[in-house]
Amino acid sequence: MRANGAAHQENDPVEPPGRRPYHAPRRTKAAAETREAILGAATRLFVDRGYAKVTVAEVAREAGTAVPTVYASTGGKGAILTLLTEEGLRTTAATETLALVRETGVAREALTAATHGTRLDNESHHRLVRVMVSAAHTDGHAAEALARANHEYREGLAAVTRRLCELDALRSGLTSEVATDILWFYLGHHSWHELVVERGWSWDTTETWLAGQVTAALLPEENGG
Repeated sequence: MRANGAAHQENDPVEPPGRRPYHAPRRTKAAAETREAILGAATRLFVDRGYAKVTVAEVAREAGTAVPTVYASTGGKGAILTLLTEEGLRTTAATETLALVRETGVAREALTAATHGTRLDNESHHRLVRVMVSAAHTDGHAAEALARANHEYREGLAAVTRRLCELDALRSGLTSEVATDILWFYLGHHSWHELVVERGWSWDTTETWLAGQVTAALLPEENGG
């Protein structure tokens, strides 16, 4: 028995001295940091110079990495813009806003929460949205990214309308579809951009005014006034 044990020990693989064990978590963390650097660099360049004028090589240089690494980590420009859109759609502000809308039993409070939530999203992402809007005219990837962002945006507003319907709070004669259109007209990214960026209103002033407009447009006078 002793001899067999010795033979087994002699045949066991021995790790070469100086070799460190492979750590997948460390490599995963490095890959995530590289991806974050690339997306951050792309965002800065897209906003400062416009999507159409930025190359993948410039994104790589800004991120401090190589062009093949950009393609391996995030893909080309179109894929990068899609990733940025997806991250923008996963904001905690949107999730928290819809939770507040679902929880309240007061229609006016639901519209106040919806207005504040769209304000937070637009305040955080309005520059990137403008990149998509300007690039959508000439680039298919940008057009797809914008269309998806708008669709998700309207779906969130439709959830607000559904809550108003559950509360039986809509003004007489308004359908849920028309109510969602009204919310999009007042709370869509175009309205925030026009008032804040183009006209120079403050975010606070814009939020207060838009909340008043959607309340007056959607709720009966006794609930909205």
